[in-house]
Amino acid sequence: MLLYWLGMFGIAAFAITGVISSGKKDMDLFSVVFLGMVTSLGGGTIRDTVLSVETVYWVKDTSYLWVAFLSSVLAFFTVRFIDDKQTVFHYADSFGLALFTVVATERVLMMGFPPTIAITMGIVTGVAGGIIRDVLSHRPPLVLGREFYATPAFLGALLLVLLENNIPTHEFNSIYAVALVFILRVFAIHKDLYYPSWLLYKKR
Repeated sequence: MLLYWLGMFGIAAFAITGVISSGKKDMDLFSVVFLGMVTSLGGGTIRDTVLSVETVYWVKDTSYLWVAFLSSVLAFFTVRFIDDKQTVFHYADSFGLALFTVVATERVLMMGFPPTIAITMGIVTGVAGGIIRDVLSHRPPLVLGREFYATPAFLGALLLVLLENNIPTHEFNSIYAVALVFILRVFAIHKDLYYPSWLLYKKR
């Protein structure tokens, strides 16, 4: 049940980022809602498609679809009253990244796949929605920037796998992993956490 609600919160968070990213493009309501829904549902759709799941999760349970739709509509009418939209965007994106990564990793583990596949699909699910959002709204993809983005997702997925292997009965394993991803992303945003220059690929 915890996994289910974490997934719902992740969808709502990513839907909000999709709406905010469209704010300067003068899109109409339908276009904005579509972007919010694609952002929030895209990563999990890619995951289920790659793993050849019989029915994509939001088709199997349309509650996810409704949460994506209603969150996008609500964000469309409310974010215009927020002055610092960029801060809200970053926090919502960090929250969505953390939730999607951890929920996807745990789901793939529950499907019986090995940890390496679970971690990989957790990262893919976490970052894919943001990539789709940024491409469609003509923003530089966050995952391709210098600051930590995919790295917190990897560390969160890895932590969840380690916790599930060592203390599988602990009910808050997913919460710990979500907290790790979120905290690392917030630190990356506010404290300018980057890889050292020798780990960066620079154009000569």
